[in-house]
Amino acid sequence: MIDLHTHTNCSDGSDSPEELIDKAVAKGLTALAITDHDTVDGLDRAINHAKDKGIRLIPGIELGTEYHGKDIHIVGLNIDKEAEEFADYLKRFVESRDIRNEKMCALLTEAGMPVTYDELKETFPGSVITRAHMARYLFMKGYTTYLKEAFERYIGDQGPCYLPREKITAMEGVALIRKAKGIPVLAHPLLYKMSWDRIEELVDELIPEGLLAMEAVYSTNTSGDEARSRQFAADKGILISGGSDYHGVVKPDIDLGTGRGKLYVDEEILEKLLEKQKEVYGS
Repeated sequence: MIDLHTHTNCSDGSDSPEELIDKAVAKGLTALAITDHDTVDGLDRAINHAKDKGIRLIPGIELGTEYHGKDIHIVGLNIDKEAEEFADYLKRFVESRDIRNEKMCALLTEAGMPVTYDELKETFPGSVITRAHMARYLFMKGYTTYLKEAFERYIGDQGPCYLPREKITAMEGVALIRKAKGIPVLAHPLLYKMSWDRIEELVDELIPEGLLAMEAVYSTNTSGDEARSRQFAADKGILISGGSDYHGVVKPDIDLGTGRGKLYVDEEILEKLLEKQKEVYGS
C-alpha cells in the first residue's frame, strides 16, 4: 500500500515531515509522496529521515492554480525541486504570499482582532502560513468561538478580511511541474463540483501542456467515482494516481494510507507513473 498525496506542517498539515514518515512506516506503507501546498520546504527533512526505514519517499508538491474562476490543484510527483525555473517560481510565490498575509493581518487588526504576520509565524514555526493558520490563531485568542467561524465571518472567499492570492492557471501549473521533470497530476477532480463534460474540457486543455495523470483513487471517491475516473483516464490516454490527502488532525476523518477506511492505492500505480516519467524525460 502507498499514499501519493499527503501534507505536513510545512503547509497546512499537523505532522512534521519526520512524524509523517514514522506514521507511514508504522502503517506498513512502502511508498509515500509528500505534496505540501506550494512549498518544498519539508522535503529535505523527509528524505533524510526516510533513509534506511524501508520506505520510498517521493518528493512532491501541490500547486494551487485557477481555471475559469475555479481553484484547481495540480500535484507534482517525483519532482526535481532544484530545477531553476521551478525554484524561481516558488521564490516569487513566497514573496507574494507574504505580502498578501501581511495585508490580511492588517485587515483583521482593523476589524478588532489584533494580529501581526510575525505573531502568526512565531505561533506556527516552520509552517507556510495559510488561512487555516489564521483561523486557528483567531480561535486560540478567543476572537472566534469555533474554528470555522473565522472563515464564515472574516477570511472566507467573501469575507471582509479576505484577499485573493496570486495564482497561475492550471495549464501553467502543469507546465511548471514539467519544468521540474515531475509527473503532473490533476488532483481530486471530483471535488471541484464540475460536470464530467467540464472536467473533460479541463483535461483536454491540460494534456497538451503535459498532464500525465489524474487522481482517480481518493479518500472521498465512491467506488463508482473511482471506476468512472479510471475509465475516463484510460479514454484520455493518461495514467491514474491516488492518495488520501492526509492532513493529520486538520482533517481527522482522513487517515494516512486508508483515507476514510476503504482507500487502497496499489504500488502498481506508482510504478506505471515512474515508467512514464522515464519515457518522457529519459532515465
